[in-house]
Amino acid sequence: MVRTVPTCTGEVQAERLGTTLIHEHLFVGHQELDLNLPHPEWDEAQAVERAVTGLERLHALGVRTVVDLTVPGLGRDVAHVRRVAERVPVEIVVATGYYTADVLPHAIRMHGPGRLVEGPDPLAELFVGDIERGIAGTGIRAGMIKVVSDVEGFTPDVRRVWAAAAAAHLRTGVPITTHSHAQSGGGREQQRMLRELGVPLDRVVIGHSGDSTDLDYLRELADAGSYLGFDRFGMAHVGSDDDRVRMLLALLELGYAERIVLSHDAAFFSRVTPPSWRAEHAPDWHMEHVFTGILPRLRDAGVDDATIERMLVGNPRRVLSGS
Repeated sequence: MVRTVPTCTGEVQAERLGTTLIHEHLFVGHQELDLNLPHPEWDEAQAVERAVTGLERLHALGVRTVVDLTVPGLGRDVAHVRRVAERVPVEIVVATGYYTADVLPHAIRMHGPGRLVEGPDPLAELFVGDIERGIAGTGIRAGMIKVVSDVEGFTPDVRRVWAAAAAAHLRTGVPITTHSHAQSGGGREQQRMLRELGVPLDRVVIGHSGDSTDLDYLRELADAGSYLGFDRFGMAHVGSDDDRVRMLLALLELGYAERIVLSHDAAFFSRVTPPSWRAEHAPDWHMEHVFTGILPRLRDAGVDDATIERMLVGNPRRVLSGS
């Protein structure tokens, strides 16, 4: 059977995904603030043009697929993403999930089985609906599920999100990717939670693993079956690329190439860290950096093209398609 992956412009055969950045964002916002306190650097038309130009440059570097992990809680608007996708030669996969490290909005946390407003769990309806029917009436189906835990740990609301995500994965087979706090070893607790919820750990990417400098921790996550997201290259304010490259080379030397994916967690616009801030504080934090700044360092260190292809082509394809 040929496995396909949903994108903004239709189903794509897994073998055609090509070089894939598996953890990125096009536009990160906040609907209520965008309406009531517009950000001075946000201009929709300019942002779309910036994204189109950026993705065209990525295509010239060999990228064929970008996974946009902007989910509710980060201002997801797939209508904006579709405007970009229809104009570029790069496939864009979008995600479902909910981004919170602590509490959910009252409009969610007060609704559901046994809650003030009795009824179905709105998170379960959201995740499964996004995957099976499409997002917000667009018909664009989600190809990944994004969940979060951070230094706050698994609060009751975070547990609820993860339970809904696990249920959606078990129903649909769509893979799960996480935001983890690598410095405190947060991936361990994430794996324990997912294992308890019945999710096969080889269908999981532990995001931001590359922020850790604990080799034993990273090996433990990979040995349990999950993929390690070395997905913050250029993100200077949370760690150095020198450390990321050092840890990546150590893992490759130990034979973990089959368990690593590469990306940036970058955005063409983010209200959290707007373009002017990024230009001053993290100038290398953009979606071209792996290709222009990191791969040359890996090749100089002796990493061969087959290993690079495994991390950027084969592993993302297996994550997204299950094949």
